[in-house]
Amino acid sequence: MKVAVVGAGPAGVRAVERLVAAGLSPVWIDEAPDGGGRIYQRPPPGVNRDARTLYGFEARRATALHTALDALKPRSDWRPETLVWHIRPEARQLHTLHRGRQAGVDYDAAILCTGAMDRVIPVPGWTRPGVTTLGAAQIALKTQGCGIGGRVVFLGTGPLLWLVAYQYAKAGAEVAAVLDTTPFATKARATPGLLRGGATFVKGLYYIAWLRRRGIRIAEGIAPLAIEGDAGGVTGVAWRDASGREHRVACDAAGMGWGLKPEAQLADLARVPFRHDPLQANWVPERDAAGRTPVRGIYLAGDGAGIGGAEVAEIAGARAALALLEDAGHRVDPIETVPLDRKLAAQARFRAALERAFPFPSHLARGIADDTILCRCEGLRTGELRAAARAEAATGPAPEMNRAKAFTRVGMGRCQGRVCGVAAAEVLAAELGCDVTAIGRLRGQPPVKPIPIPAAGDAP
Repeated sequence: MKVAVVGAGPAGVRAVERLVAAGLSPVWIDEAPDGGGRIYQRPPPGVNRDARTLYGFEARRATALHTALDALKPRSDWRPETLVWHIRPEARQLHTLHRGRQAGVDYDAAILCTGAMDRVIPVPGWTRPGVTTLGAAQIALKTQGCGIGGRVVFLGTGPLLWLVAYQYAKAGAEVAAVLDTTPFATKARATPGLLRGGATFVKGLYYIAWLRRRGIRIAEGIAPLAIEGDAGGVTGVAWRDASGREHRVACDAAGMGWGLKPEAQLADLARVPFRHDPLQANWVPERDAAGRTPVRGIYLAGDGAGIGGAEVAEIAGARAALALLEDAGHRVDPIETVPLDRKLAAQARFRAALERAFPFPSHLARGIADDTILCRCEGLRTGELRAAARAEAATGPAPEMNRAKAFTRVGMGRCQGRVCGVAAAEVLAAELGCDVTAIGRLRGQPPVKPIPIPAAGDAP
């Protein structure tokens, strides 16, 4: 049986671990030079930093995952630095790119562990040099041991906001401010559910308390006004507090992000149906609790199937592998599956509380100023999308996301809407006076990421 696992983060490692234990040697593909995913990303060769420095409280978990990863590489067909840029479910084939060379990988079953990326709301000035996502700021710190600037503001909402701010301050960087768009009262109301998180919740409280003890400026329930700057880059961040007063803090870099969104393009190309999760405010591919999708032979695990975090990803990766083995005729003892199912159910309840504590601020996305760049790939401003929506609605059917893409090129650039798609849908829904679910989502198109034209031409 030919099995492919896409992704070598927490979900991918635990999926391969179960497959290898069952006697299989899957093709194991990851875009990065090494495994671990973004959360447990390793520094490049020659950069020696101990696990405690890199991963903090998660050092033991990261070390255990890396140990399993290294042990599994020789027992699988390990293919790092390889991008899966297309999947053809009817042919059961993946198209890959490794160092400029295209290849096909046949499979009987595939587990997609494709992870997630930052969810962004465009703010005036967000395209300036020195502005990154929270994830990019974290990658710079982990892989190169450097910050995105000398004096940094972190802006957005969600657990990652506080974690990255803590990691930067702990590493000795000057954190000028942490600006959370979620009001404190919203988080407080979610506390009973957050208590289900046990140690995870306690760690979150510790990060916040640690930042406050260091005298780092913290503001909650804010509305971002602009990331200011000049030809040299970022000079400050302006915002409005809950009482309506405007503030500005000087800085030379800003990290921003409003939670995460699944990297689910391959699931889309595999023809897995999607649904809108109102709690996460994300479109997510359909799957059952074990990771099976309605498409035979396609399984999903980790944040690429719905945001759950690293611990959930490990559990889900193992569970998806067991589901695949069971469907292939292997004997799977319930003593293996039942504990995993229970853990996933418990984690889902905690995750729901987290989403309530840090909801996606759709009102901020819907209120983006007309002159703000919305789609940076195409240089499209928010007002242009609104004008096109009004014109189209006046002469014909109300546009949905893919029709808006055809008329304005929103989401037609190098990222294919991975960055601008969420905010663009909110802007479009607000202009048309409808729910964002009526706007739909941008359909996936191959290649899921840019590749050289000759490589695409070589595809069968």
